[in-house]
Amino acid sequence: IQVCQVRPACSQVYSFFHSADPSACRLEPLLEKRFHLLPPFSVPRYQRYPLGDGRSHQLGDAIHNHSALFLENSSLNIPFSQEGPGSPNTSDQPQGKTRKLSLASTNSENSGSTESLPSAYLTNITTKWWGTKRIDYALYCPDVLTAFPTVALPHLFHASYWESTDVVAFILRQVMRYENVNFKENDNLDPATLSPSNPREKWLRKRTHVKLRNVTANHRANDVIAAEDGPQVLVGRFMYGPLDMVALTGEKVDIFIMTEPSSGRWVYFDTEISNSSGRISYNIPKQKRLRVGVYPIKMVVRGDQSSAASYLTVLPRGMECVVFSIDGSFAASVSIMGSDPKVRAGAVDVVRHWQDLGYLIIYITGRPDMQKQRVVSWLSQHNFPQGMIFFSDGLVHDPLRQKTIFLRNLMQECHIKICAAYGSMKDISVYNVLALSPSQIYIVGRSTKKYQAQCQFLSEGYAAHLASLEFSLHSRPKKNNSRMILRKGSFGLHSQPEFLRKRNHLRRTMSVQQPDPPSSNPKPERAQSQPESDKDHDRHLPSIAWVRGGVHKFESVP
Repeated sequence: IQVCQVRPACSQVYSFFHSADPSACRLEPLLEKRFHLLPPFSVPRYQRYPLGDGRSHQLGDAIHNHSALFLENSSLNIPFSQEGPGSPNTSDQPQGKTRKLSLASTNSENSGSTESLPSAYLTNITTKWWGTKRIDYALYCPDVLTAFPTVALPHLFHASYWESTDVVAFILRQVMRYENVNFKENDNLDPATLSPSNPREKWLRKRTHVKLRNVTANHRANDVIAAEDGPQVLVGRFMYGPLDMVALTGEKVDIFIMTEPSSGRWVYFDTEISNSSGRISYNIPKQKRLRVGVYPIKMVVRGDQSSAASYLTVLPRGMECVVFSIDGSFAASVSIMGSDPKVRAGAVDVVRHWQDLGYLIIYITGRPDMQKQRVVSWLSQHNFPQGMIFFSDGLVHDPLRQKTIFLRNLMQECHIKICAAYGSMKDISVYNVLALSPSQIYIVGRSTKKYQAQCQFLSEGYAAHLASLEFSLHSRPKKNNSRMILRKGSFGLHSQPEFLRKRNHLRRTMSVQQPDPPSSNPKPERAQSQPESDKDHDRHLPSIAWVRGGVHKFESVP
């Protein structure tokens, strides 16, 4: 069989194996014979290079870097038995040592290779290759394994493959196309931060390594609203373990801001040292303050590359906004830590209605900030429009008072105007203190005589309320501040409403009143429960303004 004429039904093939595995075999020499002269690409160790070691595994780069091996030179005709993992000639000695010898000899011969290959020869290799990258990838193999019986090695390697963080990190970098992202776009960028070619730094305190053993990160950074001519202060807290068992004390945290969200480029601003409670506070210098807009923020821990994501929104004076209490106005059932609560029918449509009119959406909750990742995942799961989210600072005795203080400070310091506010009956006192009129306060639930004159009850649900908003004067496009352009979208999703409505698996919590076809028993669509593994990880990695992504930004979203 001519292997080079066989094309797999995929764009790229990756062949992983351990160097000492007697059952391993290489694929590259089957496509091009001279590739037996090249060592397989060694997968970087995740513990030392969590973002990759910066080496390119593109096919073109590999051929260029080892061009001398592909030229017609009799001195380079090395026997195939030196590199073949399953070669019978190597049965007399351990596999790992044989590979290391061939690697060393090949690397010494490749040094100083600057000759170029004919373009026809390169084309001949690339046309029959199974993708655009290297195919053979060797995993880390400890020397101690050479003492194990040869019969036991294949089973041992097979089991360790599925538990290898090196493999998982490598695959994620390919899927997310992260290795093509360049963080050094700004002259002021610290070369030791977010660079794939640099390993993790050591902790400043020796105790930190012991404290953080076997605990997962639960970092969070507060969304910040700042006035156009006011101070811009970023706040983050770096904790580990459930219920904030361990605080990151006295360690470096790098601060990055995507100053031009459309470009997807992170700019390094400064490095702060966390205090005894795991907090950092950074006041952006006056000469670096950002103009009106929405900017993704990322705070990265130097020691383990874990991060916290948030948004900085710089507003002009008089910006109009709509406030939603998450637990009071959205949730139809109570669930603090367990399965996700149900969403009231039509709630997403009402929030999207205000967003389409140009208002800034503010989500507020009395929950502690340690639940930020869980709450953001819940909003993302149910396709809520993007907005600023604010939590209580830890466990507080009176969350309603904290809501009042926070919203009052926004109105006084950032000069925003609250045009409408949604919540439960508990939130009526909060909105009354802010001097909102009864026509601006919308309360979900049954009407009561005690509060009837202080608010408007949505006793018929969000669907009827949305109809009244669309066909009455209760809602209008925002008046001023045309400079402020807010990107429309949902948590962790593209800002393309047509795309969202076409996909069935993303149509969540739509209104119960559908014009056609009619239904005798209309029931709201409900999203499936999110797996616990997804809930515990933030989908941050913000990529552009108004798009919360995942964990780290891997690829820009236009």
